[in-house]
Amino acid sequence: MENNLLLAIFVLLAASVALVPLAKAAGLGTVLGYLAAGVLIGPYGLRLVADTDTIRHIAEFGIVMMLFLIGLDLQPREMWRMRHKVLGLGVTQVIVTSAVITLLLTLTGMSWNVAVIMALALSMSSTAIAMQTVEQRGITATDTGRASLAVLLVQDVAIIPVLAAIPLLAIASSGAAIDAEVNQAVAALENPVDWLMPLSVVGAFIAALLAGRYLVHPLLGYVARTGVREAFTATGLAMVVGAAFVTQQLGLSPALGGFIGGVLLTDSEYRHELVSNLEPFKGLLLGLFFISVGMSIAFSVLATDPIRITIIVIGLVAIKMVVLFALASMFRMHFADRMLFAVMLSQAGEFAFVVLQLARTKNAIATADYDIMSVVVALSMVTTPLLLFIFDKLIAPRLHGRATPPPDESIDEQRKIVVLGYGRFGQIVTRMLRAQGFEMTLIDDDPVQIALVRRFGVKVFYGDAARLDLLHAAGVQRADLVVIAVGGRDRILAVARNVHRHFPHVTVAARAVDRGHAHELMAMGIEVFERETFLSAINLGAKVLVRLGYDTDEAERLARAFEEHDNQLLQDSFAVRGDEQAYIGMVRSAMGLLNATMKADTSAPRLDNDEPGRTE
Repeated sequence: MENNLLLAIFVLLAASVALVPLAKAAGLGTVLGYLAAGVLIGPYGLRLVADTDTIRHIAEFGIVMMLFLIGLDLQPREMWRMRHKVLGLGVTQVIVTSAVITLLLTLTGMSWNVAVIMALALSMSSTAIAMQTVEQRGITATDTGRASLAVLLVQDVAIIPVLAAIPLLAIASSGAAIDAEVNQAVAALENPVDWLMPLSVVGAFIAALLAGRYLVHPLLGYVARTGVREAFTATGLAMVVGAAFVTQQLGLSPALGGFIGGVLLTDSEYRHELVSNLEPFKGLLLGLFFISVGMSIAFSVLATDPIRITIIVIGLVAIKMVVLFALASMFRMHFADRMLFAVMLSQAGEFAFVVLQLARTKNAIATADYDIMSVVVALSMVTTPLLLFIFDKLIAPRLHGRATPPPDESIDEQRKIVVLGYGRFGQIVTRMLRAQGFEMTLIDDDPVQIALVRRFGVKVFYGDAARLDLLHAAGVQRADLVVIAVGGRDRILAVARNVHRHFPHVTVAARAVDRGHAHELMAMGIEVFERETFLSAINLGAKVLVRLGYDTDEAERLARAFEEHDNQLLQDSFAVRGDEQAYIGMVRSAMGLLNATMKADTSAPRLDNDEPGRTE
């Protein structure tokens, strides 16, 4: 048993490594690579892994985690702004798509109740494929990304009444069991527990709000102060599992629970740390989910009636695209955005497997119909990466606008500047920038400091600035400027090296400890920096000159002259920093020249034996 499990894990990972990069390099996207890997190793390929259902159930947790992370990044004001899309796009899409598919299936001679069940199942889109596409294209904050999320959230909620309606729809096809089913349905309607379900949902949401504020936030702070990263990761996973479990117990979608859990923590200072810790789990589980879908394609069923199945798949994708395009037109989305929106949601989703499985269990649909529709659902998922490839290569270049906005248009204004480190140095820089109207994302790794400044109304996120995954979570790739204000010579260099290497388009402004440290930053290609005690020492020197009898303006002029001279020395000495003798000689020569120049240039009275140009 253990050997079989290890072999299955190895095969899954090996197939992913072999095929996903190839699909990505060919421009077909990672999803198609995972699907191809599933087909290759599944029961209709090399038969290396056979337990498709178990793998899919485990991997579906990746969808829950993905929605949790999306919820973390969605501000409450964005939720309110999406309300019209939720109602206008989401609800309308489910109703219109189900009605059209029901009508067409009925015209083919299918009984109305079976047609309704299949239509409801096929009206759902794949959250995994759509949101994975949105994230990979970097359009989460655009109208296309928000519209996709609105439709998917409605579908996650709609799955509950759909599942509740299947036993009632099964009555017409159960013949001798009609009376028992009717009695069961009547008993369910008369059960006061069922009538209290809406109140239970509202109560659970209120309880989640209170728990998020008074339990989860203090818990995250406590775990962060321990400094144990594994404990913080375990806490994040526990929150995702807990949110999914609560909603599942209430009869709601676990994915919806993950999303709500994320939204409740969107204002937390530990948001970016949670994202960076959970992102690898999400990517791995979603990959496994796509592999399981590829494994579930029953090619034996496809071989029995390939023409009929192909027509159903093409018809399904075409119907959903037309409905989605029409709804997007009502919201006056750009033509290219409408096309991309329709393509991303044109497939049947993972919840279709759940609906069809329950319908077969209740004898609402025949086993043969279940087998065919399961293949249709899986194949419709395969069409999406292919349609996206066609869209990118043939359609998008011919349009006047782009479906995916240029990087400058998709940047969130509040994330254009990222400040890493919010100690004394970082606070001064931040206050100066904020006074000019700039908004910044602030990162620090000291929970005590974060809690302290929060009392003054300053929002600082928790995280280690030296970690690449945290930089991604903080949106550095979308920033115009990164200010490195953390303490410690080596730590500053580590952060600067990470940012400069992985985000070369981002301007870096760094804190330098001394002249040698500044040279190390210059060697990396960082041009904007300041030595942390240099200017304060010069300003103090100017005040000392005033105390010694110099005129204030003259002291200020001398201080600025010294600053200019020393900055020039910093630049000149960079070329010989590796030659100690040459470096010492240059510094001595520059100091002598500075002393002579400033003594000759000064016109202010001074005390006897005073040497205003000394640099010690």
